[in-house]
Amino acid sequence: MNNVFLHSSSDVQTSHIGDGTRIWQYVVVLPGAQIGREVNICSHCFVENNVRVGDRVTIKSGVQLWDGVHLEDDVFVGPNVTFTNDRYPRSKNHSAVLLTTIVKAGASIGGGATILPGIEIGKGAIVGAGAVVTRSVPDYATVVGNPARPVRSLGQ
Repeated sequence: MNNVFLHSSSDVQTSHIGDGTRIWQYVVVLPGAQIGREVNICSHCFVENNVRVGDRVTIKSGVQLWDGVHLEDDVFVGPNVTFTNDRYPRSKNHSAVLLTTIVKAGASIGGGATILPGIEIGKGAIVGAGAVVTRSVPDYATVVGNPARPVRSLGQ
């Protein structure tokens, strides 16, 4: 891990971190996580084992990345975005089926948005602040509201 900044109060258990990445205060990263190059993970975040973060990703404060969340290159995740990975969560349900959520390259998710499990957010898409994403978002679409609905397409 060359040129990696780990704040002294962070608990980073993975060795899979790319050059130039910065991990700030009170961040926990579990051993199986894979973090790319030039990533910025702001304070008070949690990254579980089966998580992949691409290169040049920004993850703002208060985000939890649960097993099955995959962020491709150049993704922006705003503060307090909520990802989920279990469609039918129950306490102590060890047989739960955890779904994969993929955020494609260049997509942006506004602060406070909620992303339901098994969703794919398309390349270059924008999810508005506070949106509740209940279904996949096409490439270059902008979605807002609860439930999130397209308001425009940026095209390529």
